[in-house]
Formats: sequence, structure tokens, C-alpha cells
Amino acid sequence: MIKKILQFIVEAKAELMKVNWPTKQQTLNYTLIVIGVSLAVALYLGGLDYVFSTILKKFI
Repeated sequence: MIKKILQFIVEAKAELMKVNWPTKQQTLNYTLIVIGVSLAVALYLGGLDYVFSTILKKFI
């Protein structure tokens, strides 16, 4: 059992060494893109909500 656990840890470490980790600048850029897209979608959906609420209030 211990041998299998140690083998798993060694293989996991070997796989992590193969990962192409992003640089600090890439991580910052991707984070800013996610924040920007999230804000754009929030504004779009908020605008639609406002328009449809206004239309609904006119008819009620």
C-alpha cells in the first residue's frame, strides 16, 4: 500500500513538471480580460433588465 502511494506521488510530481504554467504577465492579462468581460455582460444584462422592466411598468 505504501509503495503504491509513493509511486502515485512520484508520478504526480512528474506530470506537474510537464505542465506549461502561465507567466505572471499572462495571468494578469487573463484576469483583466475575465473582469472586463464580466463587467460587460453585467452591464448588458442590467440594461436589458431595465428596458424590460420599464416596458412592463408601462403596460401594468
